[in-house]
Amino acid sequence: MMALQIEEKFEVAAPVEAVWDFLLNPENVIACMPGASLTEIVDERSFVGAVKLKIGAVSAQYQGTITYTEKDPATRTVKMLASGNERGGGTVSGTILTRLAPSPDGRGTEIRCESSIDLTGRILQVGRGMIEGVSAQIIKKYVGNVRALLEVPRESEAASANPGSTEPAAAPTANRTPPRPQPQKEDSINVVAVVFKVFFDRLASFFRRVFGRA
Repeated sequence: MMALQIEEKFEVAAPVEAVWDFLLNPENVIACMPGASLTEIVDERSFVGAVKLKIGAVSAQYQGTITYTEKDPATRTVKMLASGNERGGGTVSGTILTRLAPSPDGRGTEIRCESSIDLTGRILQVGRGMIEGVSAQIIKKYVGNVRALLEVPRESEAASANPGSTEPAAAPTANRTPPRPQPQKEDSINVVAVVFKVFFDRLASFFRRVFGRA
């Protein structure tokens, strides 16, 4: 078994209320996660889904349930419990704790995620370092998709920031702002390119250490 601890902090240029509503919708969460699919919404607290992983020649598909164990609107805290099984006999389980707060400049939302995950199965063949590196890249993709869905276009921000402008009224935003791009859905998290990025990041770190001592 491999235990992973992942912490991430990022900002989204959207109001806290919008981000909160987003996190409570399973369809939104699944839409932004590479390689994930939604099978069934059981009730307002739990849903069933699947995640496919492929790292080089090693592939795995986990199917399981995610349950909202805590939803605190006062502190803007969401806690989810995940558990699933892999066709080859592996398992995944863990908790995901997410906290929201207004960003320091008051123009967006600061998101803090703490994940504790236990993995078993053939995916462990690739090693801890590779799994941790790949996990970081998956989170990066997820964050990018969340931003694509939630962030307000700059044109709309400028218009709302100057309501008393003497400039001629522009056409309604819906007519002049192109639709927001939808997340690029992937059948599986095929991370060949990600693996190379992890490798080169390690290589660059090695040379920085070597030349730093010189």
